[in-house]
Amino acid sequence: MYESYRSFASVYDEFMDGTDYQLTADRIQDMITRFGVSKPTQKRTGASEAQDVLLAAEKNLVVDLGCGTGKLTEILADRGYDVMGIDLSEEMLGIALERRDRLRHRTLYLCQDMREFELYGTAGTFVSVGDSVNYLLADEDMVRLFKRVNTFLFPRGIFVFDFKTLHLYRDVIGDSTIAEDREDCSFIWENWFDDKSRVNEYDLSLFIRDKGPEDENLFRKYQEIHRQRGYTLEEMKSFANKAGLTWIADMDSDTMGPVSEESERILCVVRENGKKLPHFMRE
Repeated sequence: MYESYRSFASVYDEFMDGTDYQLTADRIQDMITRFGVSKPTQKRTGASEAQDVLLAAEKNLVVDLGCGTGKLTEILADRGYDVMGIDLSEEMLGIALERRDRLRHRTLYLCQDMREFELYGTAGTFVSVGDSVNYLLADEDMVRLFKRVNTFLFPRGIFVFDFKTLHLYRDVIGDSTIAEDREDCSFIWENWFDDKSRVNEYDLSLFIRDKGPEDENLFRKYQEIHRQRGYTLEEMKSFANKAGLTWIADMDSDTMGPVSEESERILCVVRENGKKLPHFMRE
């Protein structure tokens, strides 16, 4: 986990250009609207709202865990949400900051471990999509993540996340080799799946064009090792329960229909349970 996304960060967005981030944002926004408490930021008027301004700011905050280069984070910012991004890769966050500044947003990015992150207050919504939670390789790490989210969730706030399933790693991509060639970069992605640990290791060989003026045909080779673990829906429900979160919904990320044994990625929603709203914010 800690050695990942160093060299890969510089070409990550190029290789992920097939990912529909707008569609992902649509789905997250739908989950927030249906189940959550956060709303796009609106201008406040009148002194009568002064009392709840800070709590409302927390309620409407959306935190993107494992935000990477900030592509989804900034789309949510474009849609009016007050957003924050957290990631462990300094290289990925550097690209996120460049994107933020280019778009003239005010997104705050923090370099923190999603199992141990710290906030100054609560947030109405946490989001983690892509491969992020699959980089946590032990049950206790998953429980730590859920407990951390629960600690910082605003009353009745939600956590929207997805994960790659055991089926995907074991039956679809395990022990396979994937390669792709682009104009300025290429990669070879070799997978090895261990059935006992249920960890998929992939060795990533990157060939990135040197941007220097000396030789535009010079490509430099970089290598990274990534490890991800496959989980089942039942395991995720158990982790959430141990952390005191309430399970709200789950669906196949590709079809948005019911989860099946063939589901390769599952989208889930859990909710904070037990915290009380201040009386002046209760409906």
